Amino acid sequence: MYAIIVHGGAGEWKTQQEQAALRGVRRAVEAGAKLLAQGKSALDAVTAAVVSLEDNPVFNAGTGSVLNLLGRAEMDASVMVSEGRRAGGVACLSRVKNPVRVARKVMEKTDHILLADRGAVDFARIMGFADYDPVTVEQRRIWQKKSSALSAAKSKSRVRDLMKRYAKFARGTVGAVALDQRGHFAAATSSGGLTLKLPGRVGDTPLPGAGNYATPLGAASATGLGEVAMRYLVTKSVCDLLARGKNAQEAVDEVLLLVAAEPGAHLGIVAIDRDGNVGAGHHSQALMPHACRVSGGSRAVVKMQVEP
Repeated sequence: MYAIIVHGGAGEWKTQQEQAALRGVRRAVEAGAKLLAQGKSALDAVTAAVVSLEDNPVFNAGTGSVLNLLGRAEMDASVMVSEGRRAGGVACLSRVKNPVRVARKVMEKTDHILLADRGAVDFARIMGFADYDPVTVEQRRIWQKKSSALSAAKSKSRVRDLMKRYAKFARGTVGAVALDQRGHFAAATSSGGLTLKLPGRVGDTPLPGAGNYATPLGAASATGLGEVAMRYLVTKSVCDLLARGKNAQEAVDEVLLLVAAEPGAHLGIVAIDRDGNVGAGHHSQALMPHACRVSGGSRAVVKMQVEP
C-alpha cells in the first residue's frame, strides 16, 4: 500500500491560472506516485513531487517565488520523515533552483535541522547546488505593481497592516505528503513566502510542526499564512489527532476549525494516516489546487478546492 497527496498553495487564484495549476499538481503527484509504485521511499516521492512544483513558475516556490519588500526572492523549504522524526530545512535561501533538495541535504548531511540566509547559501554551494536566479518576469511585474501600491498606502509603516493587506497576493506554500510500501511517512514543503514580506521574514514552511510534520502514524503539510500556522503548530496538531485515532480528513477538518476564528486565518492542510487515507481542507475564502494518488487507483484525483 502507498499513498501521496500534494498541494499547490492555498490562496487567491486567478481564473486563467486554475487549469495550469491543476496540470501542475497532477504532474507533481504522478512524479511521486511513480517512485512509490517502484518501491522507493516516501522521502524520494515527496522530494520529486515538490521539485516538480518548484520548477513550475505557476507556483510560489522555487522558480516563480514571490519577492520581498526589496524585490528579492527569499525561499523556505523543509523535509521530515517518520523514522526518528528526522527533519531538515532552509530559511531565507536565495539563488538556488530547488530549495527542497537543499533542505533534504541539511537532514541527511548535517547534525542540524535548520540553516538560514547566507549560511544556507554557502551550504548549498558546498553540496554542489549551482547559482540560479528563481525570479521570473511575471513576479517582477507583480512586485513593481504591489510595491507602488504600498508606497501610496497611508498604513505603510505598520507591518501588521502590510501583511493583512498584501498576504492575499501570495499563492501560498507548496507541499507533499507520502506513505510508502514499507509503512514510512514523509512530508516536504517549499515556499517563496509572502509578497512584500520584510527581508529576513521566516514563515512556517521550514519549521517542524508548523509547515510540515511526520510521525509513524501519519504526516501533514500546510499552506497559507505562516504566522497562523506557527502559532497553532497546525501540522503537529493534525498528527496528534491521528495518534488519537482520527482519520486524515477528520484531523484536517478539526484543526482548520480550531483556527477558523483567528484573524487572517488563511490556511490549507493535506495529510495521510496509517491506513493510507488522505485528507485535504482549506478555509472557505481560499482555493487550493491539490492532487492525490493511492495504490490500486487507476488515476490521480485532482481538485481546485475541497467541497464543504
